[in-house]
Amino acid sequence: MLNQRVIIYHKQATSARTLFLCQNKTVCLPSGLPTLSGLLEDEMTPPEIDHALTEQLQHLAGRLNLQAHQLVIDEEFCAQVDAPDGAITVFLARCQDIDPPRSAVAAQGGQSIALTEARQLPPTELALLRLAYQVIMEG
Repeated sequence: MLNQRVIIYHKQATSARTLFLCQNKTVCLPSGLPTLSGLLEDEMTPPEIDHALTEQLQHLAGRLNLQAHQLVIDEEFCAQVDAPDGAITVFLARCQDIDPPRSAVAAQGGQSIALTEARQLPPTELALLRLAYQVIMEG
């Protein structure tokens, strides 16, 4: 498995309401971050969008009952997380639909949550969401 995770979000065009996809008590898909993970730095680097990342995004879309074209990597966000088994790169993907895909995601055991509903997440995921939210609102 690649040491990559993706945070998926939806931003309402008219209100800017932003929701993050949460599944199995994590926003880092396809699986949460390991225990003892920590954000390496607050600096964002442009992501390298390679074939492996594209395949991972297509796989995630299928797993969530979404079409591959509905998810697009945000080119302003790429974070590094220090984990016990090595660094993990975290990307941000935007769901391009007009409305959040609530029913498709709910059918797979997920939900769309606002930033204020993320308090139960681990500290590293909260730090990643803070950075992601800054990038989303500035973009």
